[in-house]
Amino acid sequence: MQLEVPEGQTAIEVPTELFEHLAKDGRPSGEIKKFAAPIMLVTEQGTCVLQGPEIRDPEALSQMRMPDYETCIEVPRSSIAALLEEDSGPDHSRTA
Repeated sequence: MQLEVPEGQTAIEVPTELFEHLAKDGRPSGEIKKFAAPIMLVTEQGTCVLQGPEIRDPEALSQMRMPDYETCIEVPRSSIAALLEEDSGPDHSRTA
């Protein structure tokens, strides 16, 4: 699989269960209602590939517990909120 990732951005793969943590942030649930950017595709395994600017801030990274071989991206709160809202239009999901 190849993605066209613009310079200054990267792609990461995350389990959809990660979005369940959004309920802790005042969201009613972390259930994804529509698949749009920053989600680039959903794999056959049910994980999501997201694209965005890689976080490089040492202070922010020091607060995360990630293995050295992993990275993370910055996703605006508004983009995440939009993924959790009902979509009355066509299905926007893209599978690998």
